Amino acid sequence: MNLNNLFKISFRAILLNKMRTLLTMLGIIIGVASVIAMLAIGEGSKKSIQDNLSSMGSNIITIRPGAGKQGGVRMDMSSSQTLTLKDMNYLKNKATLITDISPVVNGSGQSINGSNNWPTSIYGVSPDYLDIRNLDINDGSMFTQDEVNSYAKVCVIGKTIVDNLFPNGEDPIGKIIRFNKIPFKVIGVLSEKGENTFGQDQDDIILAPYTAVQKRVLAITYLNSIVASAVSEDKAEDAVTELTELMRQSHSLRENDEDNFNTFSQQEIISTMSSTSEMLTILLVAIASISLVVGGIGIMNIMYVSVKERTREIGLRMAVGARGKDILMQFLIEAILISFTGGAFGVLIGLTSTYFISTFAGWPVSVTFYSILVSFVVCTITGVFFGWYPAKKASDLDPIDALRYE
Repeated sequence: MNLNNLFKISFRAILLNKMRTLLTMLGIIIGVASVIAMLAIGEGSKKSIQDNLSSMGSNIITIRPGAGKQGGVRMDMSSSQTLTLKDMNYLKNKATLITDISPVVNGSGQSINGSNNWPTSIYGVSPDYLDIRNLDINDGSMFTQDEVNSYAKVCVIGKTIVDNLFPNGEDPIGKIIRFNKIPFKVIGVLSEKGENTFGQDQDDIILAPYTAVQKRVLAITYLNSIVASAVSEDKAEDAVTELTELMRQSHSLRENDEDNFNTFSQQEIISTMSSTSEMLTILLVAIASISLVVGGIGIMNIMYVSVKERTREIGLRMAVGARGKDILMQFLIEAILISFTGGAFGVLIGLTSTYFISTFAGWPVSVTFYSILVSFVVCTITGVFFGWYPAKKASDLDPIDALRYE
């Protein structure tokens, strides 16, 4: 019996029991739709994380002091004061794999304009900070190195600060705001950036010369961190190695001494977050794949029932010349058709559900071709795997016993 006839016989057998076939497909449909939706959510989250972190500066390198907890023990406060302007200048003069570098001192407090106030953070930086963090000035200008050298009390503010301190829409440029009672003249407004991956408002920020923040606001002589930008993304890790070695030289650390600072790149954060996102995606897909297994068991169950119901038909076909492999192929094709058709409906429902998730829930989704391809391959394998045993049982029936079956 040729393959074309087998397909026709299998197709007719499926159509004879439409409702039973549809219920059998349901497990496959739900499984495939779930896998596609979960993969789309996982890929979308991963891409969103990468884009958000890259928008903050994909080649940023950060150096922080070595304060923290080690083995559950709080480190001495002096270990948080290991970064100085001397370190920053040493790196600026010696490093070859960075383009810009800026010291950072920061603190939290209340910003005030007249009767309006807003809790926020102030960052003392150098003019290079804008290029390092991919920030743009929307209105006004950035402070200059001369203003840094003169401890000028000027600042650049984010849109959130503008909205809360100047709610009536007045132009903030040239106005005086106070941060913890220290007056600062607003000379620029940053372009809006929105929230980052961690839900932090990137527009809730005040930038001022680090000298003014150090001396007039925080009254400290050390730095909270140093940020730099590598010459390119692919050189970021080499730049981390170079800066680490230069920092050890600046701190006069011996070969066996531990670092009293931490150096890391944005690429490391992106890689870590992407790995976490991938693990969560695999977990979600594994859970969704249970539906495929359940669907496969449903196919096996219905094929067993079909073999029992059609035992006399099988015996009659064998009696008129059908071979065992023809019977095997007939039932195997039925199983694959059920699985494949269920997969097609599942893909359709999966794509529709991702659209609704993106539109109404606002979640980032990204449907990839390989997720659809994998779903179809898995469907076919499921049909073959779970349909094989019932089909083999049918092909092994004795024609005489089959004809006598009641």
